[in-house]
Amino acid sequence: MKNTEIKRYTKWHLLLAVLLTAVVTVGGLGLWAWLTLGSNGLTLLYSYQLICSNFVGEYDPDEVVDSAVSGMVSALGDRWSYYLDPESYAAEQERRANAYVGIGITVDQSREEGLYIRSVNENGPAKAAGLQAGEIITGVDGVSIAGDKRADGADLIRGEEGSQVELTVLGTDGTSRTVTVTRASVTEEAVSYELLAGGVGYIRIENFFTGSADGMIEAMDALLDEGAGALVFDVRSNGGGYLNELTPMLDRLLPEGVIFRTVSHTGAEEETVSDAECVEVPIAVLVNADTYSAAEIFAGELQEAAGAVVVGEATSGKGYAQQTFALPNGGGLGISTMEYFTGQGVSLIGSGLTLDVELSLDEASQAAFDAGTLDKAQDVQLQAALDALGQ
Repeated sequence: MKNTEIKRYTKWHLLLAVLLTAVVTVGGLGLWAWLTLGSNGLTLLYSYQLICSNFVGEYDPDEVVDSAVSGMVSALGDRWSYYLDPESYAAEQERRANAYVGIGITVDQSREEGLYIRSVNENGPAKAAGLQAGEIITGVDGVSIAGDKRADGADLIRGEEGSQVELTVLGTDGTSRTVTVTRASVTEEAVSYELLAGGVGYIRIENFFTGSADGMIEAMDALLDEGAGALVFDVRSNGGGYLNELTPMLDRLLPEGVIFRTVSHTGAEEETVSDAECVEVPIAVLVNADTYSAAEIFAGELQEAAGAVVVGEATSGKGYAQQTFALPNGGGLGISTMEYFTGQGVSLIGSGLTLDVELSLDEASQAAFDAGTLDKAQDVQLQAALDALGQ
């Protein structure tokens, strides 16, 4: 009887076999995925490789990748994380720069007839062409954007600088007209301000993206030079932005101390501090349900460290900061990478701000606010803030 040698495999033999399998199946990239991400990373790459090499039907590779990444983000269960396809990512980068090529309008899809114009940039080409807030764009270059086609409207309006777009516009009087607008570089003003009666400086902050800190500080200094004895900051419907824009704002406003804290995904804690120079006037802050992120911290820290009066509606209770990573396909992946707190360590997650005066706008006033046409004398939240300041 012939003796048969029994082969015994160590864990190193098995590891080598797996590595060879990774190289054979999906090449060096598969090896990298296995080494860095384990079997899950290899599974993702291998699945896509199988689709590319074996699927018999027609498909859009970009759509497959978009759906895969979107699915991963959705599975995180985090409402604040997101995936942006290449076109959306490019548009988002422009938005965060407070500068873009377009016609200078803000629109929404609240009207079935087309895109409702919420506001018109004072220095943009739409304003020069006669477009007004409250009007509705119903067609672009002869193509209707009513109904479900509204989702495509913004993309149709975008284009290269210097090119023209023909818009069909439904006026507030119910008449329709055609307007030709030349696309141009548009700079969005993140901050606006005015001196109200009684010596109160009103500062509206649209976002905390590029240039907002300089704009806010310039506005505040100008109002104080004009004799403002109190300040109202309006961060209603402010979706937040960059912490490096928030920091100089709070530093300028608050006395020496910690102005906010962050804890990263690794547990690393970091404190951001203010120097002793500060503004010593009464302050109120206007907020609503669409006050997010850095805007919440701004209002909460002014309340906590400067005794500011917070007026309006319960805020979003976000409390997480996201970092957006550029992807090889031209898209962007935004994921929550840290939690932030007020200077005294209070988290806003799930709770939002503690309001000093809780008050909502009625439906008509809210619509006017969204369109940028709400008269300050009719703005009950602003008037409540002025009352709280003794004005």
